[in-house]
Amino acid sequence: MRYLYNPPSIVKFIFKEFYWETVNDKILLTFDDGPDPGTTEKILTALSDLKIKALFFCVGNNIKLYPGLTKAVIDEGHTIGNHTFNHKIITKYEGNDYITEIENFNKMMLKDYSSDVKYFRPPHGKFNFRTKKTIKLIEMKCVMWNLLTYDYKNDFKKVKFAVDKYLKQNSIIVLHDSLKSEEIILDSIKYTAEAADKRNYKFGEPDECLS
Repeated sequence: MRYLYNPPSIVKFIFKEFYWETVNDKILLTFDDGPDPGTTEKILTALSDLKIKALFFCVGNNIKLYPGLTKAVIDEGHTIGNHTFNHKIITKYEGNDYITEIENFNKMMLKDYSSDVKYFRPPHGKFNFRTKKTIKLIEMKCVMWNLLTYDYKNDFKKVKFAVDKYLKQNSIIVLHDSLKSEEIILDSIKYTAEAADKRNYKFGEPDECLS
């Protein structure tokens, strides 16, 4: 399953163990697919200027390729979540190979960064009932969203539309730490922050938003 912008209520009910919104009425910024040279640095600078702590759903292979960027994310006080090791759609895996994808990521983060990863997001937002069972089994929290910005389309107008229509005080927002969104990522972050400020919404940190 995958749903755009704000998923239907029936899906949220069926998969109520997943996080579709924050629990404290604060906005949580999340970034998928990184780290990525040229994009991650921009994001970290913008978040530092805005004093926002975000949740980065990283890909294991990217972490292996760019350990310096991974360390920078951690050193800036942000949280790294599990977006699998190879960013393959987990619903297409046979047997338990998809569990290995998740667990290998966690093992690497613990070994190389002393980081005990507890948040998971399925690649491309694709999941099923097996995902639900697995996340419970390995004691992780599956973090979805109620505001997908479409920034990976590299069209700032789409981002503005999504933010204007779907931004709420309990939003979990998806942006992307990748080449696909590099040209518009700074404008997207700035616009989201300004829209939140105009509505008197506050940004929260991952652990308080997902407690």
